[in-house]
Amino acid sequence: MHSLIQSSPARFALLIFTALILLWTALLSLPIASRTGTMTPLADALFTAVSAICVTGLSTVNMAEHWSLFGDLVILLGLQIGGIGVLTLASILGLTVTRRLGLRQRLLAASDTNPARTTKGSSESQAIGLGEMGGLLAAVALSLLVIEAALTLLITPRMLVAGYSFWEALWYGFYLAASSFTNTGFVPMSEGLAPYATDTYLLVVLALGVFLGSIGFPVIFALYRVVVRGGWRSHKRLGLHAKLTLTTTIAFVILGWIAIGALEADNPGTFGNENFWQTLMQSGYMSVMTRSGGLGIIDPTDMNGSTMLAMDMLMFVGGGSASTAGGIKVTTIAVLFLAAYAEARGYKNVQVFERSIPNEVVRLAVSIVIWGATIVAASTITLLHMTKLPLDLVLFEVISAFGTCGLSTGLSEALPDSGKYVLAATMWAGRVGTVTLAAAIAATSRRRMFSLPEERPIVG
Repeated sequence: MHSLIQSSPARFALLIFTALILLWTALLSLPIASRTGTMTPLADALFTAVSAICVTGLSTVNMAEHWSLFGDLVILLGLQIGGIGVLTLASILGLTVTRRLGLRQRLLAASDTNPARTTKGSSESQAIGLGEMGGLLAAVALSLLVIEAALTLLITPRMLVAGYSFWEALWYGFYLAASSFTNTGFVPMSEGLAPYATDTYLLVVLALGVFLGSIGFPVIFALYRVVVRGGWRSHKRLGLHAKLTLTTTIAFVILGWIAIGALEADNPGTFGNENFWQTLMQSGYMSVMTRSGGLGIIDPTDMNGSTMLAMDMLMFVGGGSASTAGGIKVTTIAVLFLAAYAEARGYKNVQVFERSIPNEVVRLAVSIVIWGATIVAASTITLLHMTKLPLDLVLFEVISAFGTCGLSTGLSEALPDSGKYVLAATMWAGRVGTVTLAAAIAATSRRRMFSLPEERPIVG
């Protein structure tokens, strides 16, 4: 194992990640994990294990009624591990084995906790770099627990008001806190969130948890440093990654807010019978959930096809890099838009916030989008052939799986076992990430020893 960690930390991370899924599948298959005391079918146990470890939130069984307390605890622990991040976990295990972090492990962990390639002079690269990686990994886990504890304190009183006992309210409060911050989307109550669709307080708290989880640990750390060091006037200390993530995330939340509210305003199945303020609140909440939250209050099958397509696009983008969210990430789409703008203006370099973005980052962004679209297309075609269902329902479920979002049309429960395996593989690919997967397959970069003559093909 020592040689595997040293030679290919990415493959080691994937090995640990896959081993965790198999372990969780075995645990959820046990009779003690179900309320009926019977073994859960393999397809359902595997699907739930992948959904928990990948912090997706899709399910093939009734989450509130099927699992026992033991099963719920296994699922809750799984989404916590998934929230911390597979690469961070692999780095911790590697540190345990080797007693130190080598350069390649540090680089790998840095890609999960600070993927932006900041310049030497930026505060982010100074604070989250190669040094003291062990302390950083501990800080990641600590921040997760602190934020979830704060969310639990905010949610539990609302559960008490709803009529639950203290211990039930505390359990539901912690479960929803973990589910929102890790962007998983599991709901422990049998009635779901439907009774709270007009509860402004609870929806704001859940949306805040999802937002914090979706911007990522590096951005949370950067914001914390700004506040501690000198207040919001020191915003210039934020690195490029934090600025891009915050700007793009807020922009997509606002655009999604407007799109969902406008497209569903005349739909009697959703917002058609609601007043203006309720429509405003619920559409904004659903826009935040497309970051990868999945704690939906509206059945997507009741929405217009145009709204579902808009949400498909938002879920495909997902949240920030090194976050608990999935998708191709907001920084990826931001880099592509900036590259397109630079090309349209005739600029050779991509620049933003007084920084230049290297060409290899642009190439990486293009690769992520292409491979992400390929995975979604392959899964959609496969499930369409299996189920013969309408494209909008299948595409929504597949993108929700790839973006580890968890919003569902109910397709997951209706799939045959073969379809559940396809959707589970889609969740796995979406959480692991196309770049990490490529790094695991091709552990070493290859440099050509010669250069061929250039010739420009006609494009566009």
